Amino acid sequence: MTPPISRLNAALERRYRIEREIGEGGMATVYLADDLRHERKVALKVLKPELAAVVGAERFLAEIKTTANLQHPHILPLYDSGQADSYLFYVMPYVQGETLRERLDRERQLPVDEAVRIATAVAGALDYAHRHGVVHRDIKPANILMQDGQPVVGDFGIALAVGTAGGARLTETGLSVGTPYYMSPEQATGDQAVGPASDTYALGCVLYEMLVGDPPFMGSTAQAVLGQIIAGASVSATQKRKSIPLHVDSAIRKALEKLPADRFTSAQQFAGALGDPSFRHGVLDPTHAAGVGPWRRLALLFALSSVVLGAVAVWALTRPEPSAPVHRASIVLPEPLGGTTGSIALSDDGTVMVYEGPAEDGGSQLLWVRRWDELNATPVPGTSNGIFPSISPDGSEVVFVVAGPPPRRLVATSLDGGVPRVLTDAALATPRWEGDGFVYFTDAETGGLSRVSATGGEKEVLTRTTSEQAVNGGAHFDPHLIGDGPALTFTAELPSGPEIHVLDASEDEIVSTGLVGFFPHVTRSGHLVYMTETGEIMAAPFDTGRLEATGTAVPVIRGADSFTEGRSVALSRNGTLAYLAGSGSDRYQPVWVDRDGAATPIDPDWSYDPGDNNRGLALSPEGDRLAVAILEEEAEDIWIKELPRGPLTRLTVDPAQDVRPRWTHDGRVTFVTERDRRMADIFVQRADGTGAAEPLFTSELQLWEGLLSRDGEWVIGRTGGEQGARGGRDVLAFRPGEDTAPIPLIVTDFDEKAVTLSPDGNWLAYESDETGQNEIYVRPFPNVDDGKWAVSVGGGVMPLWSRGGGEIFYVNRNREMVSAVVDTEAGFRVRERESLFTVGPDFLITQVEQYTLYDVTPDDQRFVMLREVESAESEFILVQNFVEELKARVAN
Repeated sequence: MTPPISRLNAALERRYRIEREIGEGGMATVYLADDLRHERKVALKVLKPELAAVVGAERFLAEIKTTANLQHPHILPLYDSGQADSYLFYVMPYVQGETLRERLDRERQLPVDEAVRIATAVAGALDYAHRHGVVHRDIKPANILMQDGQPVVGDFGIALAVGTAGGARLTETGLSVGTPYYMSPEQATGDQAVGPASDTYALGCVLYEMLVGDPPFMGSTAQAVLGQIIAGASVSATQKRKSIPLHVDSAIRKALEKLPADRFTSAQQFAGALGDPSFRHGVLDPTHAAGVGPWRRLALLFALSSVVLGAVAVWALTRPEPSAPVHRASIVLPEPLGGTTGSIALSDDGTVMVYEGPAEDGGSQLLWVRRWDELNATPVPGTSNGIFPSISPDGSEVVFVVAGPPPRRLVATSLDGGVPRVLTDAALATPRWEGDGFVYFTDAETGGLSRVSATGGEKEVLTRTTSEQAVNGGAHFDPHLIGDGPALTFTAELPSGPEIHVLDASEDEIVSTGLVGFFPHVTRSGHLVYMTETGEIMAAPFDTGRLEATGTAVPVIRGADSFTEGRSVALSRNGTLAYLAGSGSDRYQPVWVDRDGAATPIDPDWSYDPGDNNRGLALSPEGDRLAVAILEEEAEDIWIKELPRGPLTRLTVDPAQDVRPRWTHDGRVTFVTERDRRMADIFVQRADGTGAAEPLFTSELQLWEGLLSRDGEWVIGRTGGEQGARGGRDVLAFRPGEDTAPIPLIVTDFDEKAVTLSPDGNWLAYESDETGQNEIYVRPFPNVDDGKWAVSVGGGVMPLWSRGGGEIFYVNRNREMVSAVVDTEAGFRVRERESLFTVGPDFLITQVEQYTLYDVTPDDQRFVMLREVESAESEFILVQNFVEELKARVAN
């Protein structure tokens, strides 16, 4: 029975207004409707009342969510679903065109090229859905819409949602869901193990019909059609239409094999066969259709009996979808970044994203909203100069900071437009609208965290960077409640870099997690997720009772944008992750930088990908060759470049990771490798590539830096610490042929790293965070306990001895390259410090690297450094059910 439009309109008041009925299928009646909120035409499909009664509203709406976020150019998206009165409905875009069924009814047969093009596009959509754990189950011409000549598959997963929700009750009632002409044999016999191969079979049927004019198996009744599907002979489209190429006919016959195991392993394989003139499948046996053996007759009789008894009711039903599959999608936005930041925010249910972008008229940047049930982003009215957005718990409003010199206004407004309201004039950055009714933010007056009611009022100060609670005076950013509070995580910007802290509001106490990074979130699955400055999204198991990490943090995503001026990562409460990727280039160009800061490319035609964490470079003693670590096809190896424009040759070819090269005085290259072992060791190899690489310093410890003294007597190594954690990095030494175990040189509770030895071999410079920030120190070598001197003042990283031995170079907190002139004639002292130039933001220099990322020429007048080449286009990555990935990859 068709639902009355007047009754539906009453139930859908203020949401949709139905204009007229435009179609009817086996499961639903289709109406043309106005989406009142978004002012657009939609196709509103109402489930047949008898089907809805069996399925049930709650279960149907729960199951249909599985397919709600499929995004593919040949898949019609699902806008909405719900219950109106006693009717179940779902909403899709209204396509102003015809279905493939209507076109076939009019033309009956299509040109071969056109039919193959349509089938190939649909196969791509199916392959995408299958890889995301979704099977259509009802592919047929009526579900393929033609939009501007392009096929778009509709009703994705609706049959599955009906079948999964209705279960055995559909069988009992005898209701039929599906279309017999396009059913696979396993569907026709009611087999519950139906998967992607059934969709491939159905697409084979559709392509056959586009070419021949009829489906491959015909009959006067549904039972007769099913009998042909189960036990009928193989078909050949070429026998019906001679102009069909043999490879197309072969692809169809393989797609229509009775056994799923005999079909293509993926829809993409089917598409590939359609485009491969050399593809062949089996030999068509003309006698195959002459008769049906006794076992086939028995199978047919059993199938027909099952149909009569009601088993036909499960034609389109299969096993349930895997629980909480992890889905990834690249989200295209018209202008992903605006101004100097690119902050993004997700709603708690993960269905809405707000991001910063330029105004359409070229004016001031503003906020944009992208709902996943819509194709385009729209500007949020009243958000001019808005930065650092955060969406309200109900998804209807956004709070943001108005850009400008601090203090700044903290403003909230509706995503659909309204009168903005100012919550406070004391904001600085990174507000977070939490479920307790408060907006947490960085306070411009205290540098710490405060909160204010979402309706406005007096602010409440939570932390102060000048109070005894703060650590080393760093500002506090990125507040995020743990569960429903009152504890929260935040980023403390310390002189040594960003660090994840926890505020235990019940005890009025701040505790450091020891994890280095920013954008912290504690998920409901019990994981602390954060980002490092090198673009890794990390996760560690977290005890929400004790408020501490209970295991090692591991990288779960690499290659995210790690700029800290904005929030480039967002994680919703329901476990949806969004992050910006690709905005920074993966390729860098080695350049000469003189002592005044002027930069010149060494070879303008050469750039490379140094990898995301273990990169390194070293200039030969003569300054005519450069050893670099290059990432290619997921493998990192050492390469040698003859300068300036000579050849680039590969030094290491082992599949293990080979990184961080150093030159020896006799023209060999040392490097860190993981070959043949679980831990990292130090190997050495001739720079011309002849001879095998030999182990130089092996240990049960991880050795992530290594260098050989000029006289060849000492190998100095630096152990690795836990990813993202402080402490554990120590300096060891080993005398080949003399020592049987490494000698501890500098072993403390702090991190010692970026080790460099003076040219005469008497002094060891290194970087340590023992004061709470990284500084440069010098000790005598090998008797390191005979003295210790500080070289840097106010922060320093990446020390490097000059080739002449009279200077130590390092980069200070302000990214200035500093020359410390030293006197080593009688003891050690720093005579003067001079800032040579400021290292630009496009150079590969950070405050958290564990080794030195530049070198100096033999005359100490130029540096070789890595400068980023032109940035690639940005893209947003959306990961649904991200917490399931955490559960699988992060050990508790």
